[in-house]
Amino acid sequence: MKKLSCMLTACLLLRMTLSAQQAPPPGFLTDSSDTRPLHEVVVKAYEQNRKLIDVGAPVAVVTKASLDRFGNASILSAINLTPGVRMEERSPGSYRLNIRGSSIRSPFGVRDVKIYYNEIPLTDPGGNTYLNELGFYNVQSLEVIKGTAGSLYGAGIGGAVLIGSMPAVWDKGLTVDYTGGSYANNQTNMNLRLGDGDHRTILSYDHQTSDGYRQQTQMRRDIGSWETMLKPSDKQTIHAYILYSDLYYQTPGALTEAEYNSNPKQARPPVGASPGAVQAKAAIFQKNFTAGFSNTWHFSDHWQNTTAVYGAYTDFTNPGIRVYEYRQEPHFGGRTVVQYTTELGPSTLQVNAGAEAQKGFFETRDYANKSGTPGALQTDDKLNNWTYMAFGQADLKLPHGWTVTGGASFNANAVDITAITATPPTTSKVRFTNKVAPRIALLKKILPDFSIYASASRGFSTPTVQELQKSNGIVGPPLQPENGIDYELGGRASFFGGRLFIDIDGFVFHINNAIVQRIDTSGVAYSVNAGGTNQHGIETFVSWRVIDRPQGFCNNLRIFVSHAWHDFHYSSFTQDTITYSGHRLPSVPPQTFICGMDISLKMGLYANGTYTYTDRIALNDANTFYAGSYNLLDGRIGFRKVLARWKGDIYAGVDNAANVKYSLGDDFNAALNRFYNAAPVKNFYAGVSLNYAFR
Repeated sequence: MKKLSCMLTACLLLRMTLSAQQAPPPGFLTDSSDTRPLHEVVVKAYEQNRKLIDVGAPVAVVTKASLDRFGNASILSAINLTPGVRMEERSPGSYRLNIRGSSIRSPFGVRDVKIYYNEIPLTDPGGNTYLNELGFYNVQSLEVIKGTAGSLYGAGIGGAVLIGSMPAVWDKGLTVDYTGGSYANNQTNMNLRLGDGDHRTILSYDHQTSDGYRQQTQMRRDIGSWETMLKPSDKQTIHAYILYSDLYYQTPGALTEAEYNSNPKQARPPVGASPGAVQAKAAIFQKNFTAGFSNTWHFSDHWQNTTAVYGAYTDFTNPGIRVYEYRQEPHFGGRTVVQYTTELGPSTLQVNAGAEAQKGFFETRDYANKSGTPGALQTDDKLNNWTYMAFGQADLKLPHGWTVTGGASFNANAVDITAITATPPTTSKVRFTNKVAPRIALLKKILPDFSIYASASRGFSTPTVQELQKSNGIVGPPLQPENGIDYELGGRASFFGGRLFIDIDGFVFHINNAIVQRIDTSGVAYSVNAGGTNQHGIETFVSWRVIDRPQGFCNNLRIFVSHAWHDFHYSSFTQDTITYSGHRLPSVPPQTFICGMDISLKMGLYANGTYTYTDRIALNDANTFYAGSYNLLDGRIGFRKVLARWKGDIYAGVDNAANVKYSLGDDFNAALNRFYNAAPVKNFYAGVSLNYAFR
């Protein structure tokens, strides 16, 4: 009966992620992720390098095991299981990342969130992040810091994301992955790992193509990377990498409600003299090159330093509905952190101090778009931008489970925009008042695996280069940085030997000068300060490992629940003669609920399932249009096995199994009410992963 019960559970299961992991049974294929329970995972957030249970901040961890529980086309599904975080894909290859409403500033791409990749800023000095230069296989782990993180990571009210590409556990060998699916989706990855744990080298190549669900949504991405990590001694670690990404994806444009209801698969049609997405051959041609180097040196038992430097170049071409845009964006920068640790009687003091600087030399040229080819030159701008910050933080670990953290950063940035096409050329100098971003937090360990924390922090976010300019290249109306005070109260607990994990956080956040994006009737995008916002929320994640018997027939059964309640409104916002005070903030669903389950059998069979409910979302400041609520079902089944030096994983899965029609990655405050970007209906994928271990 026990065997039958497990098999029935496997058939009916829902999928779970982000839950704690345990050591796999013999013969069961595992990836190279951290196998400790989630509360035991050591996180780098706020330079504390502590177990998650000891961190007094709203930090979520997305492990490699979590990423591997979905299809390998993107990291979107795994990230979205984090309460308060919403990653969107408007078309294949076009991503937005929304942390507590940050995507209201992002018509595309990632803004208002600071992202680091292997110690260096992936966010450029203009404030934009090309997250799509990374593929699924470039990510081994993520830490998501929700809310204001300016005390150590600079501008970005939405938060910060720390991405790591090196496997947590070294396993030299060759891995080949292939996944195919609906809409001609094909992905091939090859990963070669050489050396030992102290001398690691990784060569990787990834190729991905898709026709997309909608018209004008073809995508191709090629990524090549080289990475090495060396430990010359117990006191020093050197990490270097080179990443090159060549991405092409078509952009279908958003639809009106009538167009969306009539045919959600269509691209934006022509309107009057304005061409549609197909006629304009709207697309993105994007090439990114990034090289980074970091060195960690433990000078003594008390002192250590981590210094990272990088250089990057982006070549960006965008035939859009209205203009044909070229951007060349070379930039470089670095970050250094000095850490001092000492014992003060029964207490431990850790002090971190450092600096970060970035410099960019951008060029932007806009032409008329003549059916996908550049026409007459409209604007030619050179942008000289820079940003720097200095920061410090002290952590005092006191007796009886108390930890006090205090930190702050001093920030400055500027941009000079020179209009070459003006006669004579003119330069607009934009400077922002230097901002100090303080943070204080208090954590109390009630039990070894039960802690509560409270924090208060001031956050700010300066406009990005793209927000300072209208999308037609003209410098827009004067903008002021966003700023606000964030109060957090949360707790984490683990019970029954780590089998039950609970993480809950409540916050109250008030923002002044909130930046929102608008699109006029000509398709020109621009940004305005929208007064103040009141943002209140509770975010909860609970996971329970129901069965944990490595030698049992059903050796693992885990369930989870992820829930976010967000009450986000404008507190005071009047534009011209229209008042939006009290209206819902666009881009944020009031409720998001996700639950799921994982199960694995000793013989190697496994299955995962996920249910997602997303509440309706306001699409404009007037709250006259909403994207409807929706329910999604996703699942994956597979078979993993180890035979001598070979590891194999054969799997198949379905996304949106209930064939729900919904919009993902909406355009907010769009003119002519073009809000909707239809997401794929029911679609399937299947794949195989083969790994050969070197001795």
